[in-house]
Amino acid sequence: MLINPVRTRFAPSPTGLIHIGNARTALFSALFAKQAKGIFVLRIEDTDLTRSTVQFVEQLQDDLHWLEIFWQEGPGQDGNNGPYWQSQRQSIYKHYYEELVYRDLTYPCFCTEEDLALERKLLLSRGLAPRYRGNCRKLTADEIAKKLAEGLKPTLRFKVPENQRVDFEDLIKGPQSFNTDDIGDFIIRRADGTSPFLFCSVIDDCLMQITHVLRGEDHVSNTPRQLLIARTLGLTPPHYGHTPMIVGEDGTPLSKRHGSFSVTDLRLQGYLPLAIMNYLARLGHIVEQSELCHFDDLAKTFHLKKISRSPARFDLNQLLYWQKLAVANLDTVSFWTWISPSGVEIPEDQRIRFIETLRPNICFPEDAVQWVDILFGGELEFTPEAKQVLIEAGEQFFVEAEQAVDSHGTDFKQIVQEVKQALNVSGKQLYHPLRVALTGREDGPELAQVAEILGQDRMRQRFSHAFRVTSGN
Repeated sequence: MLINPVRTRFAPSPTGLIHIGNARTALFSALFAKQAKGIFVLRIEDTDLTRSTVQFVEQLQDDLHWLEIFWQEGPGQDGNNGPYWQSQRQSIYKHYYEELVYRDLTYPCFCTEEDLALERKLLLSRGLAPRYRGNCRKLTADEIAKKLAEGLKPTLRFKVPENQRVDFEDLIKGPQSFNTDDIGDFIIRRADGTSPFLFCSVIDDCLMQITHVLRGEDHVSNTPRQLLIARTLGLTPPHYGHTPMIVGEDGTPLSKRHGSFSVTDLRLQGYLPLAIMNYLARLGHIVEQSELCHFDDLAKTFHLKKISRSPARFDLNQLLYWQKLAVANLDTVSFWTWISPSGVEIPEDQRIRFIETLRPNICFPEDAVQWVDILFGGELEFTPEAKQVLIEAGEQFFVEAEQAVDSHGTDFKQIVQEVKQALNVSGKQLYHPLRVALTGREDGPELAQVAEILGQDRMRQRFSHAFRVTSGN
């Protein structure tokens, strides 16, 4: 049974462009909140000051808006739980640090990265879990004071209680149980005084009254640590659900080697937001509707029980399928707006006919550019395969075709009928050479529509050119 009001969140670190995995997490969280008539919160986790940039913050907000993912609280939508940038919440974290220190639930750690790397290597070589074994937990007050006097800057570690179990019901994966002896004392404050994800994220979730957190399954091991922090401080943590990873065709986690899958890059390639949203909503989640859906329709049937526990395989062909549907769904004005940045130039009186003809055959703006060259450009250049089609049709085929154009203009039905009767050909032997001669392609839109765009003179010229190719001139 859902807690009301449901409050979900998306909390990205602005250290790079938002990728497909992030976008799916944001979409699932927003759909879940919408379905439950709750609140979706955007929080910027920018405590990594060396890598977080304003540019990435602005870009991720722009990408989310482009995907039609809108937040009810967050940057530009202030509620009563701000600020929504973690870099502006350091005083809040300081308060809880002081409480934990006062209760002797933390200790300073002076171990270097080299020390920790060596310890992890040693534990792994023995077949043990790579956890911190509490070396600095044994330091006396005098030893700590001496290290501080030497100018060493410690991190702050949380004292994990020994031999206890941390149990929780994962919203997706089901019951989870961890032994604290396998966790090890973990860092809750960096040496520079800033707060790492483990600490500040759960503090913010509790204070912002987040009820449900959906995130990748790589965070499962973080959950018992964050539950320990929340329970120790007497705060109410959210319910956690961990979505399976997205993998490539080779079964390995989706990464740059599989291609560029940031939302920004997909936008630049010409993908439409509705296509990406519909694909992501079905990536590891069951959607009964087979048609293209907008956000509100997807939210109506979204349910955590429909999220698979198995890895979701990224299928580019499926993304292209939704892209084709989204393009076909564009009205004339939206279609022209979409392809215009690619620099296409079409006679104004031909734009509507061009769009209606090519819309089912175009996936990206660059496809439109190619068809503009085909339909409004000069003499076609044929590939070796296309030339072979023309040669097999023979010279007389294009003599008859040119004469048919002279007799019937752009009435393609009559042109086909005349060539068919004159040469006694039909099916592929009839239509294939006609298509290649008129477009240079072996696939494409309806030839009757192509004929209307080309006009009588250009059709005659193209059949004449095809004749010269077959005759070797």
